[in-house]
Amino acid sequence: MIRQTESNLIKSLPLFEDVSDTHFEELVSSAFLQRFPQGISLIQEGDLPDFLHIVVEGSVELFARHNGRETALDIMQPVTTFILAAVIRDEAYLKSARTLTAAQILLIPAQAVRDVFGSDAAFARAIVNELAVRYRCVVRSLKNEKLRTSAERLANWILQEEAHQGNQRQIALSIDKRTLASRLGMTPENLSRNLTQLQKHGVTSSGASFIINDIAALQTFAKPNILIDQ
Repeated sequence: MIRQTESNLIKSLPLFEDVSDTHFEELVSSAFLQRFPQGISLIQEGDLPDFLHIVVEGSVELFARHNGRETALDIMQPVTTFILAAVIRDEAYLKSARTLTAAQILLIPAQAVRDVFGSDAAFARAIVNELAVRYRCVVRSLKNEKLRTSAERLANWILQEEAHQGNQRQIALSIDKRTLASRLGMTPENLSRNLTQLQKHGVTSSGASFIINDIAALQTFAKPNILIDQ
């Protein structure tokens, strides 16, 4: 059962802020907000969705496995849903998810989401907007992977993360380097080689931090593109 303070938090999220009170009550009456420690499996690819998951705090890794291999597909941070398309279509998950850090996750029964999606126009618009955002992220990710070398992908990730962390010319890694390598479509060995290559473009690595000594040189090498990078 959702407490009133939790209900107010949920209602403030973009996905729910314009939902009618009646339909909102329908969504949260059987929902619950739960805390998970790091490294907990949340969903498995191939399973049908029982809940819509929303990351309220912490971070969640989306990943997939095939033929003995595993790759990171995305890292979800507050406040966003996963995996909404599977919930709406009532089809099998194409990805698995686990907590990268301790996380607070809102779980709303999938059937309730589908019922309100069909009866509340404001909620339907919010769902479509969320799906559009995710689609555009997928297109950006595909362009990033297919149009850039692994070193260029790393360089652009460093630029984006540096901006996200306040333009301090230093990045504190919130994930381990193996996960970062997988997220950027390379092996840990390739990540190490690419970091060595980026030294001549103004980047040094120190433990769990990257330091940008010459941001102009890094930008010249990375060639950031607003139609790829956010």
